[in-house]
Amino acid sequence: MRAPRFVTRALVTSFLTVALVLGAVFGVLSLQVREQVRRSVADNLAAGQQVFTRLEARRQSDMRAAVATLAENPTLKAALDVWLTERGNPSDRTGREVLATVQREADKIAARAAADVLAVADSHGRIVASSGRLSAAWPRGATIGRAASGDLPDRAATVGSGRYHVVSVPLQLAEAVIGSLELGTALDSGYARELADLSRGHVAMLSNGTVLGTTLNATTARDLAALGDGALGDPRIATLDGESWAIQPLSRLGDVTFVALASVDDAAVNQTAAALRSLAWVALGAMLLAGLGSVWLARTLTRPIDDLSQSLSKMISAGPAHQSLPLSGSSRELDQLTFTFNALMASLVSAEDETEATYLGAVRALAAALDARDPYTAGHSERVSRFSVAMGEELTLDAESIETLRLGALLHDIGKIGVPDEVLRKPGVLSPAEFEAIKTHPTAGARILRSIAFLAPHIPIVELHHERPDGLGYPYGLRGDDIPLFARIVHVADAFDAMTSARAYRSGRIPVEAIAELRRGIGTDFDGPSVDALIAALPKLVTASEPFDPVVFQWAPHRARSA
Repeated sequence: MRAPRFVTRALVTSFLTVALVLGAVFGVLSLQVREQVRRSVADNLAAGQQVFTRLEARRQSDMRAAVATLAENPTLKAALDVWLTERGNPSDRTGREVLATVQREADKIAARAAADVLAVADSHGRIVASSGRLSAAWPRGATIGRAASGDLPDRAATVGSGRYHVVSVPLQLAEAVIGSLELGTALDSGYARELADLSRGHVAMLSNGTVLGTTLNATTARDLAALGDGALGDPRIATLDGESWAIQPLSRLGDVTFVALASVDDAAVNQTAAALRSLAWVALGAMLLAGLGSVWLARTLTRPIDDLSQSLSKMISAGPAHQSLPLSGSSRELDQLTFTFNALMASLVSAEDETEATYLGAVRALAAALDARDPYTAGHSERVSRFSVAMGEELTLDAESIETLRLGALLHDIGKIGVPDEVLRKPGVLSPAEFEAIKTHPTAGARILRSIAFLAPHIPIVELHHERPDGLGYPYGLRGDDIPLFARIVHVADAFDAMTSARAYRSGRIPVEAIAELRRGIGTDFDGPSVDALIAALPKLVTASEPFDPVVFQWAPHRARSA
């Protein structure tokens, strides 16, 4: 698996950093929103409790005032007084008529009073008549409990199997209290819903660990009852049915506790969602800015490094580059790295130049050492190299090929080091055995070069420069294009210099004769394009010390040697 690019790592790191920061912000914001919601819910419940207290007090006061006005009913008072006076020994008919009158007047008052049940009671709290939707639960003769002090306040009372919020209004005849009007409101879920509308939340009514009425679901109500009445005297946060709830006491009525509740989780979800939606837009903008900043930062950091990396790649594939990289100016560290790299490249170029100079010197020394063995061949390797290079340029070879050709031509006869002097310097015609000894020099030269790694590209020239297109060459008898081009070029240059140079046993030919001989051998002994390249290059090979005559194709020094 390939390692990611530095720019990719920089972008990923920047985005991960931004993502982590935003995640932390989201987390902290969620906690803060939740805490603020808890306080807000508790504050709202507290404010609702104050409003509830005032509204409930006014409602009860208005209802008491209205019933007190209705209680000034002379017919009701007279009928109740008669019934109370004569109930010890009344006639059946009179008692029924009096009770019917009391009931009729109670029905009239109940129709105008906002209560579940209205009862006319005697001074001992026994019901004489009742009216309203729950009148069946308050039968005649049942007793409604009174406050211990006997001042008939609002109270919670148990009548039959139900619990009621009871408001008492006295019935006075002259200066005596002959009874009372009892207004009862059932402490059930209906009453809880009315209170919830006033308190702006859920409401529950508890008595001795029992929920009398509530707007909560059954599971939440059960968990609330498990807290106990004593735990509900002060505002608090509690977990009910797995949710966090704010609980605010509203009031107490005897042993009945009224509390308002609000779900913190529900409020937190809504407010957190709203806050997170707003933050999401901020996060999107932050991510876009972070992306742009990351791209800019990554490019700023990585461009100089990429330049260095590309330069190193070029150096590996094509050798050291000679042009120094400019300082980026983006950071001191990158500039120091670029400076160090430039210094390293300069050192490599210098070392390469020194190595090349040493290399060329060694090659020339080998060629000179070979030429020194025979004064008649002095300078032969240098001339063959010069001819070969000029021919390669005519054939439009690239610079690297030209260099390979130059050095290969210098070394083409290096194998003759192993040929005995008596054979190499023999003034006469060689015997077959001696010629066979001479023919070993290409393979001997190749053997010598194989032991030196950097001379490997020149081995084909040294080993094959005596091969011929007709297959009669040596050492392998290769034909036509099977012979490498460099070897074909050097073969033509070697033959031309040999023909135009004097030997101990003959004079050198003039260039025109040598060219004619080369032309006659095209296709058999010599490669045609190589011969044409030599002919085209001859004018360029002339120096000021060797004037060139285009008519006779000869140099003055060669003519002198021929003479």
